[in-house]
Amino acid sequence: MVEIARSRHVDASVQELWTILSDFGDISRWAPNVDHSCLMADQSDGVGTTRRIQAGRIAVVELVSSWEPGVQLAYTIEGLPPIVRSLTNTWRLDDHGDHTDVVLTATLDTGPRPPQQLIARGIGRRLASTNEEMLDGLIAEIARQNNANEGAT
Repeated sequence: MVEIARSRHVDASVQELWTILSDFGDISRWAPNVDHSCLMADQSDGVGTTRRIQAGRIAVVELVSSWEPGVQLAYTIEGLPPIVRSLTNTWRLDDHGDHTDVVLTATLDTGPRPPQQLIARGIGRRLASTNEEMLDGLIAEIARQNNANEGAT
């Protein structure tokens, strides 16, 4: 197992961030590395919610495995090459009053053998970059919303 964690201090409330993250089917609105996203069933929140995302020529299905409003959202990513036994992204929100720490952790399993671990490290480097892009997109979305709110007043 390999874990890749990236974090940001965000000048936003936990509620503002949760509102964006919990709109599970709409990640393509703010994540620059997601071209298209949609829910795959009527369920739009909670454990079991499923979305399909398209990133370039790659399409995967993401299934919510943990849903703790204002605290944590985790989902498994399915439809990856067979070398990836499992991949889970976990968003964690830590409230600090004037800001929120957002931690995005990818947990990757490619197997226990040394060649598999070498592959995991390579994939992990790419995941780190992807997760950095998603965190940057989340921060940019908060800024867009704040600018829109300021313009409305």
